[in-house]
Amino acid sequence: MGSCKKECRSQVKWLWVHGPIIVGAGPSGLAVAACLKENGVPSLILERTDCIASLWQQKSYNCLKLHLPKQFCELPLLKFPENFPKYPTKPQFVSYMESYAKYFSIRPKFNQVVQRAEFDSVSGFWRIQTQNFQYLSRWLIVATGENAEPVIPKIQGIEKFQGPVMHTSVYKSGSGLKNQRILVVGCGNSGMEVSLDLCRHQAIPHMVVRNSVHILPRETFGISTFAIAMALLKWFPLRLVDKFLLLLANFTLGNTDELGLRRPKTGPIELKNATGKTPVLDVGALSQIKFGKIKVMEGVKEMTRNGAKFMDGQEKEFDSIILATGYKSNVPSWLKGTDFFTKDGMPKTPFPNGWKGENGLYTVGFTRRGLLGTSSDAVKIAGDISDQWRKIKGCEISSDTNWKCK
Repeated sequence: MGSCKKECRSQVKWLWVHGPIIVGAGPSGLAVAACLKENGVPSLILERTDCIASLWQQKSYNCLKLHLPKQFCELPLLKFPENFPKYPTKPQFVSYMESYAKYFSIRPKFNQVVQRAEFDSVSGFWRIQTQNFQYLSRWLIVATGENAEPVIPKIQGIEKFQGPVMHTSVYKSGSGLKNQRILVVGCGNSGMEVSLDLCRHQAIPHMVVRNSVHILPRETFGISTFAIAMALLKWFPLRLVDKFLLLLANFTLGNTDELGLRRPKTGPIELKNATGKTPVLDVGALSQIKFGKIKVMEGVKEMTRNGAKFMDGQEKEFDSIILATGYKSNVPSWLKGTDFFTKDGMPKTPFPNGWKGENGLYTVGFTRRGLLGTSSDAVKIAGDISDQWRKIKGCEISSDTNWKCK
């Protein structure tokens, strides 16, 4: 998709890219590429896997659906098909992503693992090194997002356990696990949904709740709780909206503390904005907890050969362990020479100003606000780069990296 010139120097393959280089072909990378194209700016996406939206295609469980109504999850310039349900399924979202890439003629360069990216102050270009090439561009857009790598927690004695241990990134379905006792570590949306899926396949899930958690109804009287919150935030302070959401949750779901699911002292939206911790939108797991089908367990003290010992003194046997412990950014492992990101791989500048760094560095998909935040950043980035692009249009980069204008 980008306009490139290739040459070899000392057996190193160089690619000069006239437009921005985008790292990552997930929703964030596709969104910013589409917005750039709409503004007449070519770009090149480097993707480490062999497909777009690899987190959805390769690292998500089969029963996954969008947690929010589809109108809050659309990428810029193209809506979901009208016949899609309010909460599209995993296959439907993947098909939307593929249609999106086709519609905007976005052709990522696959199987390109970015090993290092660093700004060269002498030439004024970003140098992006993969296993095959070294790419150079005036702009670098980091679109690897908040969920690039699975988080694997340290659990004492985990090496002793004799059964399978897997992260939700490799879990697909509870099919074949009937009557098996499964320890699910984590009580976020993934932990709840995997536990519910195990119930539906007649397995026996035990869900570890290590910390406090907000659980909200996905809908109230047929209206999305998220949509209600977004509407109220236009008129009322955040903390007042949080109080309303908690009253709503207590009315519809009851007191979750009685089920071993303690609520944080900070409200759900305030906590999400501050830490990125998303409230659980209940899709049925809570009723299974109330019926005793999903057992809520305190934190794990240590693993044993056949099971686990818990903080409350209980000890139980399990057939396998599923780690529903989320994901993290991988930016610090490959982006060098800049202090724009924290050690955890998130922009130091908070939303809504974390999309732009120095020297042509941009980020998309790090807002902690889902696909709505991604769309907002993509539009801003495309507008900013297109302004620069128009100023340098008619210029070309010579082999000695100097600008020569026609």
